[in-house]
Amino acid sequence: MSSTVPSTPATGSPPGAAEPLRPQVLAALAQHRIATTHQLSRMLRPEGSRQLMSRVLNRLRSAGFVDRTVLQDGGRRPATHAWYLTYEGARLTRDLPALRGRPPYPITSTTAASLKTSHTLAVVRTHLAFAEDARRLGHEHGPWDWTPEVSHSIGEGERITADAVMYYTAVASEHRRKLRAFVEVDRTTMSSERLAAKLIEYARLFQYEAQPVGRRRQADAGPTWLRWYPVFPRLLFVLTGASRASLESRISDLQAMVNHHPFVNALALKVHLAAGVLEDIEQHGPSNTVWVSLAGGKPCTWMD
Repeated sequence: MSSTVPSTPATGSPPGAAEPLRPQVLAALAQHRIATTHQLSRMLRPEGSRQLMSRVLNRLRSAGFVDRTVLQDGGRRPATHAWYLTYEGARLTRDLPALRGRPPYPITSTTAASLKTSHTLAVVRTHLAFAEDARRLGHEHGPWDWTPEVSHSIGEGERITADAVMYYTAVASEHRRKLRAFVEVDRTTMSSERLAAKLIEYARLFQYEAQPVGRRRQADAGPTWLRWYPVFPRLLFVLTGASRASLESRISDLQAMVNHHPFVNALALKVHLAAGVLEDIEQHGPSNTVWVSLAGGKPCTWMD
């Protein structure tokens, strides 16, 4: 199979309009794992044509670089397709500048895609809410400023994997404020107790210091997370998939963990911990007071 990204005619579009879009689509699918046509259009061409995105995706599929799974909605609306890279498509993305240092994450089968689709699309929805809010505010947060499934050791052979790490630059006049956040997206598929226990894992990451094998530990080595972040990222829980009362109960359980667990309480003294409902974040924008502080219980913004 040829490893050259195929040419795509862009009927009704300016000459060459499709050319830069093809590698961007491949990079976006490598970065975000799975996305719908509409999500990719919002992510890469917010002012452009959804039909152009559909043409590019279908050409890439014909060439064997992407494939799709159909989202089931009971047949009430036209079929919605969720797209993912094939093995050949993932191989093409290894040298793309936007993904330098990030290995491709091929799904490679419709079965595997269907098992991951619902949660992954909720994570992409969360990213798009931040990206569109940043664009409205003149801040900086684009497709490559959101890294899914970032894993860190927390000691004793265990690891914590964040649904995403977000990089965001708030711009006010000449002042630029660089913000980072661990994002956990909860679709109410796990128990509230298991969700709250994730706070303990993040508290362990905050305190964890790797012990050098066969060498004396340096007194000023510091926690392991300093290898990747200048300050410990904020921790944001995004909840969806249940009634308002159920989601509020889950937020209360997160707050109770902050109050009752000494490690989590110590984390909350240093790190902004907040939870919000995805539908509120989408409707009002994440920069508004649609979050609840897990340490104080009051409405807040994620940037507090």
